[in-house]
Amino acid sequence: MPALKPTDFIARIVWLGLVPADGGLQAEARDNLVLGFDGIPGEKHGGLTRASCSRVISQHPRGTEIRNARQVSIASAEDLALIAADMGLDAIRPEWIGASMVIEGIPDFSHVPPSSRLQGPDGCAIAVDMENRPCHLPGREIDKDAQGFGGKFKRAARSRRGIVGWVERPGTLRIGDELRLHVPDQPVWAHLDQARG
Repeated sequence: MPALKPTDFIARIVWLGLVPADGGLQAEARDNLVLGFDGIPGEKHGGLTRASCSRVISQHPRGTEIRNARQVSIASAEDLALIAADMGLDAIRPEWIGASMVIEGIPDFSHVPPSSRLQGPDGCAIAVDMENRPCHLPGREIDKDAQGFGGKFKRAARSRRGIVGWVERPGTLRIGDELRLHVPDQPVWAHLDQARG
């Protein structure tokens, strides 16, 4: 019995980019991305493993080598528009936030269930790890082009930063491609609120 359920939620890719391995957070726009099991070739967040960071400090000391479940960062155009409005900007450029991809068409995208899949036309699939929590680093990139607005990003992006994930099946993604959302066929754990405290 399949553990993942195909849905009628379809996203369209409106922006693609990569963060060069030798650079900061600023992403560079691309017309297409070739994804492998290591992620995006030449991308700062690529690799099968990564050094642990503050997001998993309760599980691993900082710098511990762990499986890389953060190979790609995907945001939604809808959420970026809300972030920009809350910050008083016309737009949030995907380059500023180090996005791999911006999609449109899936409501409340930042909260799709962990372990969901986004599958492209050639079968390429990205597994959702979890919500991408906002941090202060995009603020530095924003301030380079919109001085004085960077400090507003972290608060405005809360629950709107998109997701991070890893490549489950290699393939190529292009601007305009459609991605179908597949969700785990599993009920929400009844003790989740208790576990979160």
